[in-house]
Amino acid sequence: MKTAAAYIRVSTDDQTEYSPASQLEKIRMYAAHNGYNLPAEYIFVDEGISGRHTAKRAAFNRMIAAARQSPKPFDAILVWKFSRFARSREDSIVYKSMLRRQCGIDVISVSENIGDDKLSVLMEAMIEAMDEYYSVNLGEEVKRGMTEKVSRGEPVTIPAFGYRIENGRYYPDPTAVPIVQRIYTDFLSGQSMRTIAAALNDCGIRTRRGHLFEQRTVKYILQNPVYIGQLRWTPSGKTDFRQIPPDTRLIKGIHTPIIAADVWQQVQDKLDRMRRPKYQRTADPKKPFILQGLVRCSACGATLTRSANGRSLQCCSYAHGQCKVSHSITIDKLTLFMLDFLQKAGITGDIPLRIRPQKAPAADYSALIRKEERKVGCIQDAFENGVYTLQEYKERRDRITRQIRYLQQQQAIALSPRTDTAAVYFPTQQHIILPLMTALRSPAIAETVKNHLLKSIVERIVFCRRTGLTEIFLSA
Repeated sequence: MKTAAAYIRVSTDDQTEYSPASQLEKIRMYAAHNGYNLPAEYIFVDEGISGRHTAKRAAFNRMIAAARQSPKPFDAILVWKFSRFARSREDSIVYKSMLRRQCGIDVISVSENIGDDKLSVLMEAMIEAMDEYYSVNLGEEVKRGMTEKVSRGEPVTIPAFGYRIENGRYYPDPTAVPIVQRIYTDFLSGQSMRTIAAALNDCGIRTRRGHLFEQRTVKYILQNPVYIGQLRWTPSGKTDFRQIPPDTRLIKGIHTPIIAADVWQQVQDKLDRMRRPKYQRTADPKKPFILQGLVRCSACGATLTRSANGRSLQCCSYAHGQCKVSHSITIDKLTLFMLDFLQKAGITGDIPLRIRPQKAPAADYSALIRKEERKVGCIQDAFENGVYTLQEYKERRDRITRQIRYLQQQQAIALSPRTDTAAVYFPTQQHIILPLMTALRSPAIAETVKNHLLKSIVERIVFCRRTGLTEIFLSA
C-alpha cells in the first residue's frame, strides 16, 4: 500500500467550509478509496495562515523538509483543493516541480479531479491562476475596507504603546501614558534616545510585546503622530519610517491625544536637526571590512558593528540602548593591532596568554550557558523545518558548542579560588599563519576575502575599552 501525507490549511477561524476537520475527512475518504495509507505523523496543518507565501507556514515547511528525505517517506501529498497547497502560481509551480522531479512525490487535490493527460496540465494551470486571482482580489478588498475605516478615523492596527483598544477604538492606557509623556519630556530636555531606552529598561518597563526598549523603539514613539490624535496610513502597505512613503496620509483620529501638539512639533523639529549630517563621512557604514563579525563587546558579548561615520566600531547593543558600556574604537587601530599580533605569533611560534581572575559571578555564566543551549534547540527546529541545510546546521551547531565550552571554562575559572595571574604559552601553526599575513596586509585583496581568511584562524576578538585590553581567540 502506498503512503500519503495530508496538508491542511485554513486562513481564518470562520471558514467552516474549509475547517481542518472537514478537509481531513475528505482526504481520509480519498485515501481509503484509492489505496493510500495516511499515518498520523504525516498530517500537516497550518491554521489561520495565508497561502500567498510559504515563509510563515511552519507545517508546510516541515512537510517539504520531510519530503526531501531519502528514502522518501510518502508517495503523494493529498490536499482538499490546490488552493490549500498554495495561492501563488510561482510557489505552486516551484514546489510541485521540486516534489515531482526531485522526490517523486505528486500533489493531489481530492476534490478537483484532474488526470494525467495534456488537457489536465492546462486545467491545473487554470485552477492555480484562479486561486491566485481570488487571493489578490481578496487582498485588494481588505485594503479598500481598511482605507475606508481609516478615513473615518477608526484604527486598523494594534494600538501603539500608551493606548489600548476596546470596541474598535483606541483609549489611553493609564499605566503607559505617563511613560510616553516622560519619553517626550526627557528627549526635549537633552537626553539621547539611547539613554532614555536604558533608563526605561533599568526601571523594569517593557514594550507592549514584553521586549526591552531600544533606541529605535524610542524613536518610533517620538515620531508616531497617534499621540496627537492622528492616524498615519499608507495604502501601499510600505511602512519604512526612515523615509516615509509618498502615499502616506495623516488622518484625524477619533481617539484622545496624550501629547500636546506643540510638544510633538518641537520633537519633530529636533529630530529633523539631528538628521542633518554633522560631519563628512569618510567611509561607507555598510562597506565590508576585515574584522566584520569578529569583534565582541566585553560587557554584553554583542558584536561591534560599524558606526555612522564609517571609521569606528561600536557595540550594537549599546547603540540600541541595551548595553550600558560604550566600546567605540577606530577600525584602523584595531586592525593594525590584530595584524601585528598575528605577525609576531607567526614568527615566534608562540602566543602569550594571560589568565586573569574573573569578576563575573558563576551564576552569570550559568545563565549564558543555558541561553546557548537553547540556541541548539532552535537551530535543530530550523533544520527540521528545512530552513538550514545539513552543512549550515552543522556549522551553526559547532559554533554554539565552542561558545558553550568557552563559557564553561570561564565559569570554572570564576569558581576557582586562584587570584594571581600567570602567563602561559602554546605553539601556533606557523605554516598556516605566516602565508596568510601577506594576503591580509595586501591592499589588492578585497576586504570580504580578507575577512574570510581571518575567520579561518580567528574565532572572535573581545575588546574592553575600559582596560584597553583586546583578547583574541583562535579557532580550534
